[in-house]
Amino acid sequence: MKKQTYEGESIMANKVALVTGAGQGIGEAIAKRLAKDGFSVVLVARHMDKLQEVADEIKKNGGEAFPVTADVSKREEVFAAVQKAVDQYGDFNVIVNNAGVAPTTPIDTVTKDDLDYVYTINVYGTIWGIQAAHEMFKKLGHPGKIINATSQAGVVGNPNLTVYSSSKFAIRGITQVVARELAEEGTTVNAFAPGIVKTPMMYDIAHKVGQNAGKSDEWGMQTFAKDIALKRLSEPEDVANAVAFLAGPDSDYITGQTLEVDGGMQFH
Repeated sequence: MKKQTYEGESIMANKVALVTGAGQGIGEAIAKRLAKDGFSVVLVARHMDKLQEVADEIKKNGGEAFPVTADVSKREEVFAAVQKAVDQYGDFNVIVNNAGVAPTTPIDTVTKDDLDYVYTINVYGTIWGIQAAHEMFKKLGHPGKIINATSQAGVVGNPNLTVYSSSKFAIRGITQVVARELAEEGTTVNAFAPGIVKTPMMYDIAHKVGQNAGKSDEWGMQTFAKDIALKRLSEPEDVANAVAFLAGPDSDYITGQTLEVDGGMQFH
């Protein structure tokens, strides 16, 4: 499958997106932003109650959303979720592989269970999402956009996050490799790297880092936040804005890249 595109012509004719980890935090913000931009959004997470709340809010604001429960660590469930997206909306154009976990793991404490837990969700889940999206793009006969969640911790390693950081470095590598593999088909593959975002996940990390050091939660948060050039923590919507760019036509000539959304924690 190869699609030649021309100046002014987007690689997407329709706007159907699937977002994993859409029940809270960054995933919720991404889903709401894409819906605002006119996407029909399939919301994926493990718990229907949270998904339904997000879907109801999107619909209340005039958007279109469809909740689907799936565990991204299970390949067959990810493929089934993508199929449900097509069954519901008749097309499929964008996947945002956002779901992830971030336990605090200083190097001396890392166990095989830690590695299995994080990698089956963060890395395997991303790979299954890429595979499912690519298979569906081929079936539908058109290219699409694959967007993966890495992290500032996957660009520069952060202390106490051995397993999480390594999983996010892996996702950056996967993004670059797959971008080259799928480029001839017209499908773009990019990643976004959030910094210190006001989410339940980040507050949990800050708590555990502070606790491990015998310090406060605020001390734990400042361990990561002290180098932000813009001097504020990120809102989930800051990240969603960047993902909306990667999902939209203005990014059609961008692939294999990681867009850092960290308020200037680091420059390249």
